[in-house]
Amino acid sequence: MALAAYRHVLRAMRIAFRGDLDMVQAARHQARHDFRRDMSLEPASTAAVKAIEHAEGVAQTLRENVVQGQAVSGEEGTYKLNIHEHTERGENDTVKNPRGKGGKVKVDTGNF
Repeated sequence: MALAAYRHVLRAMRIAFRGDLDMVQAARHQARHDFRRDMSLEPASTAAVKAIEHAEGVAQTLRENVVQGQAVSGEEGTYKLNIHEHTERGENDTVKNPRGKGGKVKVDTGNF
């Protein structure tokens, strides 16, 4: 189960960070470090089960919720997003209207 979780994390990293070799390598290094740290856990222990569940959750989050952006040259404040077929795109009314009852939210993009 741990090997399958490790593979899922690696695949999710390749999807989330496609085209960014430095980020893929850094994420791969972190995953390898974390799995080696937990390698001594007894396979049937609750700690091992929790570590595997955590790894599967990380893989799902990377696959569905991490979107990388790259600044578009010549257009200040414009980014091209790496949205792929696994990216979660649910209908979420709270995003469209975050204050609930017709309130408006001002977004300051001056820091980006």
